[in-house]
Amino acid sequence: MEQQRSLEQIEGHAWGDPPAGATRLIETVHELRRRPVSELTVEDLRVLLGQQVGLDVLVPVALEVLAVEPLAEGDFFPGDLLSAMLRLPVDYWKVHAEWAARLRGIVAGVRPDEVDDDNLQHEILAFRDGRH
Repeated sequence: MEQQRSLEQIEGHAWGDPPAGATRLIETVHELRRRPVSELTVEDLRVLLGQQVGLDVLVPVALEVLAVEPLAEGDFFPGDLLSAMLRLPVDYWKVHAEWAARLRGIVAGVRPDEVDDDNLQHEILAFRDGRH
């Protein structure tokens, strides 16, 4: 039932409207925080994770998506959700070791020849090697 609520409801903190003159990205993040988590798309997750918003709520959701489709695609390229996850700070993964282990399992199942994006290939190798 938690996923029927928005990040604002789950976290108990409403951001309100974006500031005047905010970028489209900031406007989008504010809007997505009001949407029920169950309605967030792969692209929405990619955006929010990329901005490090709602991580404790959204990382488990993203892990569920990636467990089914490791190269789930938002608006940019196959694997852009995985890329957003791999770019989260090392300290985050240290605190959430169980989730990091789950992500390592997902990454271990991705074959290099499946990945077209050079940056994502590098991120995957760095994560596998523990350099992240």
